[in-house]
Amino acid sequence: MFKFGLPLAILLASAAPVFAQAPLKVSPATKALHESLIVLDTHFDTPANQAVDSFDIRKRNSVETGSQVDYPRMVEGGVDGGFFAIFTAQGPNTKAGNEAARDKALMRGVVIHEMVAANSDVFALATKAQDAEAISKAGKRFVYISMENGQPVAGDLTLMKTFYDLGVRMMSPVHFANNDLADSATDPKGPIHGGLSASGKQFVSEANRLGILLDASHASDQVLDQMLDLSTAPIVLSHSGVRAIYNHPRNIPDDLLRKLAAKGGVIQINAFSGYMKDIPDNPPRRAALAELTKTYGSPRDVAPDKLKAYVKARQEIDAKYPPTRANMDDLVAHVLHAAQVAGKDHIGVSGDFDGGGGIAGFEDVTYFPALTERLIAAGFSKEDLAKFWGGNTLRVLKQADELKAK
Repeated sequence: MFKFGLPLAILLASAAPVFAQAPLKVSPATKALHESLIVLDTHFDTPANQAVDSFDIRKRNSVETGSQVDYPRMVEGGVDGGFFAIFTAQGPNTKAGNEAARDKALMRGVVIHEMVAANSDVFALATKAQDAEAISKAGKRFVYISMENGQPVAGDLTLMKTFYDLGVRMMSPVHFANNDLADSATDPKGPIHGGLSASGKQFVSEANRLGILLDASHASDQVLDQMLDLSTAPIVLSHSGVRAIYNHPRNIPDDLLRKLAAKGGVIQINAFSGYMKDIPDNPPRRAALAELTKTYGSPRDVAPDKLKAYVKARQEIDAKYPPTRANMDDLVAHVLHAAQVAGKDHIGVSGDFDGGGGIAGFEDVTYFPALTERLIAAGFSKEDLAKFWGGNTLRVLKQADELKAK
């Protein structure tokens, strides 16, 4: 039996408790090794924070205020950059719904460009695989743009070129619910297309033509299987887990994991508790968090003058109703299984930060060196880690770009 997670709003509210564990100190040798690598995360939902007027990516924010990624913490965690997501929640599968998603996505893309332009001394937009190293050598953090959920282009696939010109280099067809392109792994209504729709198959072809890396996270098994058959370029799972470790439809079964690797693709293991282990429902905690949201709004929307009161109230809830969360052991278990089945050329990690991710011992981007130390202890070499932290993803990004000529 598949285990479906709680509704998104509850997951977001419960995934990043105020009582975050401090990062484990790593050895100087580990820190030096980590700093020598190109380190990227394939799924930052940080643009959702950036869209809030009170958020400043140049300042050190905190998990307590619903933030897991900013420039100071990227520096501390040895994170060179990543894919900043244009996320659009799934709306009605209608002409009006698709157009509304289009408009929201275009504006979110503008937010990302404004962030880079306003902070051009520390950030730079990346569109090619080789940009990551060049931008890092220049002392800046690289910003790739991805699109999570294909609804913004579902009504008109020519918009894929529009978003490509905006800098988007990775796209997923679907999110929590089915849309006009594909079936979701988690739509409670079940599949409606049996995988990709006819336009979903055209979506795959157009992504290949443009050189956009295809992302099958959140897609059903049938969609992933069909994408692997249809795509001329490797496919990435930008933030997913393995089903052999935890039986959830968001996670990939071993047969498809082997097929993904055989086609040259990559799975980026995500750090999202609800997809990593059983998280029992906690009705009193859920009710308390709902009341907190009624009073203050979501963490991103709390007024600056009410922030201290919000944090105090959240701390009281966490103390009274402690959450059950996955931890670093669970994350490493997913990574090691994926490495065994797919091989070390086909794995990486994403914290799913600022989008509900974050587990005990892996709370924000400052915790990345701690994972490096765990992987060294598990037998990963420097060469393995160079692939894990960025090399594998940059390889498939480069292949998607090169193969568009064919």
